[in-house]
Order: sequence, then structure tokens, then C-alpha cells
Amino acid sequence: MLNPLLQKFETPFETAPFRRLIPAHFKPAIIQAIKQAHTEIDQIVTNPKDPNFENTIEALEFSGALLDRISSIFFNINSAETTEEIQKLAREIAPLLSDFSNDIILNKKLFDRIKLVYAQRDSLNLTLEQDTLLTKKYKNFSRNGANLNTKDQDILRNIDKRLAQLKLQFSENVLAETQAFKLHLTHKTELKGIPENAIEEARNKAKQANVKGWIFTLDYPSYHAVITYSENRKIREKIARAYGKRGFQKNEHNNEKIILEIAQLRYQRAQLLGYSNHAEFVLEERMAKTPKKVTLFLENLLEKAIPAAKKEYSMLTAYAKKQGIDTLQLWDGPYLIEKLRKERFNLDDELLKPYFKLENVIAGAFKIAQKLYGLQFKKTKAIDRYHPDVNTYEVIDKHNNHIAILYTDFFPRKGKRNGAWMTSYKNQWIKNGSNSRPHISMVCNFTKPTADKPSLLTFREVTTLFHEFGHALHGMLANTTYPSLSGTSVYWDFVELPSQLLENWAYEEEALALFAKHYQTHALLPIELVNRIKESSNFMEGMATLRQLSFGFLDMAWHGENPTPITDVKTLEKQAFNKTQLYPEIEDGCMSTAFSHIFSGGYSSGYYSYKWAEVLDADAFELFRQNGIFDKKTADNFKKYILSQGGTDEPMNLYKQFRGAEPDINALLRRAGLI
Repeated sequence: MLNPLLQKFETPFETAPFRRLIPAHFKPAIIQAIKQAHTEIDQIVTNPKDPNFENTIEALEFSGALLDRISSIFFNINSAETTEEIQKLAREIAPLLSDFSNDIILNKKLFDRIKLVYAQRDSLNLTLEQDTLLTKKYKNFSRNGANLNTKDQDILRNIDKRLAQLKLQFSENVLAETQAFKLHLTHKTELKGIPENAIEEARNKAKQANVKGWIFTLDYPSYHAVITYSENRKIREKIARAYGKRGFQKNEHNNEKIILEIAQLRYQRAQLLGYSNHAEFVLEERMAKTPKKVTLFLENLLEKAIPAAKKEYSMLTAYAKKQGIDTLQLWDGPYLIEKLRKERFNLDDELLKPYFKLENVIAGAFKIAQKLYGLQFKKTKAIDRYHPDVNTYEVIDKHNNHIAILYTDFFPRKGKRNGAWMTSYKNQWIKNGSNSRPHISMVCNFTKPTADKPSLLTFREVTTLFHEFGHALHGMLANTTYPSLSGTSVYWDFVELPSQLLENWAYEEEALALFAKHYQTHALLPIELVNRIKESSNFMEGMATLRQLSFGFLDMAWHGENPTPITDVKTLEKQAFNKTQLYPEIEDGCMSTAFSHIFSGGYSSGYYSYKWAEVLDADAFELFRQNGIFDKKTADNFKKYILSQGGTDEPMNLYKQFRGAEPDINALLRRAGLI
């Protein structure tokens, strides 16, 4: 049987042939692609000609393309449509890829050629992008063990293989814990306050499970509906405790030992490579550069946020007492904040949701991209999908040129991890004069439509969609020569700029007018509600900022020091949260054991980057506000210097070309109302 992953994709725009794929195709295809990549590397190493940029650096950059493509498809499926079979394959495939990566990084003959080219870099007359690629290739090897002796290289190999396995196990445990919990309610009185669409979805889940009543889960739309709106405090507590205990229960899905081992292995790896700790290793290739600078950044924001946060918490505590709650707990916060927001601004999610029908919000995001960057999104059924919920679009520019393929996947289901993310099935690059365009996917978990109602988004979900669409634009508008510098292949503390910047349009009347229409009457969102959205945007901002900072401090606690003395996950977490703790401690809950961003995602030593990028986006949006949110020149410059450039230059250089100056931290503090 022919393996479709190893054939040329005879599909529109060479998109992934999902309809022809079965799980059994993946491992043989990856093994074959690894062999092919090794052959390509051998051709570079055995080239009798003297090493130069083209026959060594450029050849290395375009090697392993088949492996990259197949791996992208596989691991994206493992996130969005996994099964036990796929998860088993992932555990088998991860070590193979780790071994392959180390085979390349630790190939002495290959590194010798790279070093020779790097030594000549000042005399090679390279373009900026070529020079960046050369520097990154050299650093990638030197920072990952190429200069180590054979014994230490073997140690590094074993560490990397073990880390790949542990990260997968961590993710699988979080997913299993998320899906295992069912809040089964049988009395209508228990539903008081919960939005009707969430109740309808819970009723459908109960029917699927062949039980009476309603089933709520830890999938974000369901969890959010209960924790934010349920008037039954015991029910809020039950679901909050379940959410907080993921990976922290004494069962087969406990993540405590896994976390301790990941932290220890990352530290050992950094030490082996000559760094004090994992954060120092990671941050060398970030805008922040050092753990000290990150800590100072977090503490600077903490100093500004904590007076506001404490004042807000005192106000919330007093409000809780009026509601008959003597001790304010974590499961009371979202509910009381939403209730207080409604009282203060006469505004709540249920009032706004009818104006945010999912299809309208998507169309609005597309229209904003058209007004800013001249893009059009043509829905097509000609492209294979990995699930019926997925929609596919061909993206074209105003001259009808093909720009990208976009997949959208918006509803929770079994086998799909929680949260929201953007990813790529194929990068963009230019080779032999041909510009190979990207295939981008944005994935969220919104409430599914029911027989009676379409999918209606909360305002927070609107900003989430805009956030991921901002990432998608960064991927779709990529225009670089080399795939490893393309699109979102930038420093982690820079990658959130396009996504967080686009969220700003969701607060602007001129943008809201494009899509915020009542799903039944088609009336535009009234101007008084627009004004209330803007007025309420900074509501409880001190507490929200403190929450984000607490995650940044926790990340640095795990990765910015020697973790060897850490024997208890919960104790470490308490110490990290000490400066930011407001609510009483929940002893049976733990953030770390489900903190996927830093233990299975790419944010280890990088969670601070969300706030870092907020400084960038607040500063950048001030320019859009000053010139007009759809100002063509400002949008063209953002596309030219940020969205299309990927990682071809230092992020600060790119930002200064766009803005004319370095970002001003006070832009964020002004927007947040903290100064």
C-alpha cells in the first residue's frame, strides 16, 4: 500500500491529504523521511567543494523538508484530533525525532563546515537575512552541544530523548484529567445563573452519555459558564477544585514527578552547555536576554499593579460580604467580578453575546484584515479537512494572488486539547525563484451551536479569536527566503506582538461596526454598549495583571534557579506566588501540574513574554490610534517591518523601523489605567 505522506500531495496547493490518511501511515513515513534527511545531510558533509553559504548553510536550511512537513501534520493532529492510537504513536515518534535532531546537531563534520563559513561571515557579502540565517545555524549548533566532548554529547542525547517523552506524558495527563471530570447536575434549580446556551450544550452531553439532566465539563466554554455565572457556590467550588487538581491527584495522571524531572533535566542540560540555569540558556535568544532583566521587568510591573490589585480585592471582599460570602475564595472571584461589572457598567456577557455570532465575528476579522492588508478569504470545500468542524479558506490579495491557506477549528470535542492556538501545516519560503506559500491553522474551543442557537461568543472569546487571528496573519503574510526565519519563527517574547495588537480592534467602534450585529434582529451593537465595553476594559485590571505576573514568577521559579533542592511542587508554587497571592490558598489545587505553556509548550522561561508583548502592542497601537485604526501607511509599515519579516533581523531593530523608537513601557501602564 502506498503511503500518501511519502507521495507528492496531488491536492489543491499541495495541502495535507487528510482524507487519505490513517494513523498507521505516520510512523513509517517519519522513519523514511528521517532516512531521506540523513541522506541530504550526508551530501552536504561529503561535498568535495570548500564550504560556502550555498553548499552548506542554505543546503542545510532546505534539508529535511519532507520530515518537517510530515511531523507538522502529525503533531497538529495529536493536538486537535488525537486518539489513544495517535498518542501511542507520539510516544514512539518523539524519541526518533529527538535522536535525529541530535544526530544533526552533534555531527562534527557538519559543524566543522558551518564553523568555516561562520569564520568568513564578514567577507561573504551576505544579505541581512543570509547573515541572520548563518548566525542562527551556528548558534543552534553551539548552543545545543556541538562543542561538547563525545561523553557529554551522549548525556545530552539521553536528556533530550527523555525530555521529549516527559513533555508528551505531561500533555496526555492534562488532557486525560480534563476529560475525566463530569459535573452531572440533575435538578433544574442547580442551573440558576448559567447561560442558556451552556445549559443546552450540557443537556446534549447528558443525552450522549445516556443520563438524565446536564453534564458540564472542564472544557473551557463549559467551565467558564459555570465558574462565571452559576449562583450555586457549592457547584462553583466543585468545578474550580476539579480544574485546579488536574495533574495533582494521586492517580496515574499525576504530573508532580514529571515536573520535577523536567525541571531537573533542563537544569542539567543548561549546566552541560555552560549556562547557570535553563532560563539563562533560553533568554540568550530572547529580547529580554537575561533572567535578571525578566525579573526586574516583572517586579517593575508588580510595583505598579499591586496597589490597584489590593484595592480591587478589598472592594471585591466587601462586595462578597454583601452577597453573604464571609470569606472570598478563588471560585467566587470570576462570579462576583462579572456580577459587579454588570452592576457598575450595566454590562455582562449575556447582554453582549447576541451581537457576537461566531460566523459574524470571523467575517469581521476577515474584513479588518482586508482593510488593513488587502486580504480576502475565499471559503472552499476543495481542501481536505481532518474533522467536519474544520473550515478551509484560500487567502488572496487585492491583485488575486494566492497568499495562504487557512484552516479554522473552533469547537471542543474529545481528542482536542483545551485552549486556543495558531499553528502551521507548512511554512513559507522562496526557492529557485518560487514563493511557496504557507498553510496556517487557528484553533479555539468555543461553545458549539445547538438546534436553537448559533455559537455566540463572550467578549473574551471575541478577543481570543482576534488574538489567534493576529498570529495567523503573522504566518500568512510571511515573505522570507528561508523557512526557519519565516512567519512566527521569531523570538518568543516578540511572537505575541501581532496577536495581542489585533485584540485592540475588538474595542474600537469603527471595527465593531463591521461585525457586531444581533444574530436575530441584525441590529448593530448600540453605541452605548460600545462605550461601556471600552469603559469596562480596565475593570479589575490590577488583579488581572497580578494574575499574569504570578504565572511569570512561577515560570522563573522553576527555571531561573537550581531546581535540585525542590522536592515538593506545591511548596515551590507557594513560594513563587507569595508576592502575588490575594485569594486564600487552595491546598488540594496546583497550577504547575497543568501549566502546559511551560512544561509541554514552548514557553519555559518565557511566560513573561505575554506582558512583554503587551508593552509592544500598547505602544504600537498608540500609533494606530494616532493615525487612524485603518490608516493605510501605518498598516503597510506594520506588514513590511513586522508581519512579513519573520525572524530575519533582531526584533528590536524591526520594531524601531516600524515605530521609529523603542517601545515605551508607560504605554501599557496608561492603557491599563495603572498610571
